[in-house]
Amino acid sequence: MEQNELKIGRYANVLMDRWFKRTFGWAPARRLMQLFLQEMIPERKITKLSFGPQEYVNPIEEGKDIRLDVHCTDETGAHFIVEMQFAEQKTFYERAMFNSTFVIQEQVKVGSTDWSLPQIYFIGVVNFPLHEGSDRVLYRYRLKDIETGEDMPVPVEYIFLEVPNCRKAMTSEASLLDNFCYAMRKMPEMEERPKELKGEIFDLLFNSAEITKFAPKERSEYIQDMTTERDRANQLATAMEKGIAKEKADTAIRSLNKGLDPQLIAELTGLSLDEIFALQEQKFDSGV
Repeated sequence: MEQNELKIGRYANVLMDRWFKRTFGWAPARRLMQLFLQEMIPERKITKLSFGPQEYVNPIEEGKDIRLDVHCTDETGAHFIVEMQFAEQKTFYERAMFNSTFVIQEQVKVGSTDWSLPQIYFIGVVNFPLHEGSDRVLYRYRLKDIETGEDMPVPVEYIFLEVPNCRKAMTSEASLLDNFCYAMRKMPEMEERPKELKGEIFDLLFNSAEITKFAPKERSEYIQDMTTERDRANQLATAMEKGIAKEKADTAIRSLNKGLDPQLIAELTGLSLDEIFALQEQKFDSGV
């Protein structure tokens, strides 16, 4: 294998958008999605799921259309909108509300006077913390009265699964969701499934994500996606390194302009003394 050849492990990265959809949103995954939803909404008994439409056209002419990652309903007609967000997005709460409105609008038919809604859940699975430093992976929200905490009687709920918060995973304090988040994060690095990750939900997750079971076209697409992601990460790292180096150099030049001792500048910036002297020479050569 060449040094720069991409190494593909046994299991796919299911936190990436397309492969999350394949793992949770295709017909063989209905049982996995059922168990996944049941774990997040334990008070609801889900015995059957049907997968619904993913594409919604905005009724406002210049408005933004959306494509949901996974949209399914249970036997009572409750809707579950499941969105995976791999890269950090500061406005994910707003996006959650926006996307949920399309399913809400669909429930009220033109000309109908019936404004009652079925239960609607938006589930956001995020690969970044919405609550920094928390070891809690699951957060659930409903509309409430500010003073009394009384629920507003509308059947809409927002649920967020913060995957990186699984700090209790693989310990005696871990919940199933802690370990499930850990599995989703670490699967691409695993060659064998840890013994702690047992039960039907993990059987289905690991089975669905095993790359040897992908169709040839899927495997090819997965390798292409991982290559693109690796290149993007390398480009970002290089850009950050260049930015940090430029910031240090700018700080060193400003310090030289103020007459600070080169040794002190080296200690403050982390640059070597030779680099400080080179910047000093460059400063004088340019007449700055």
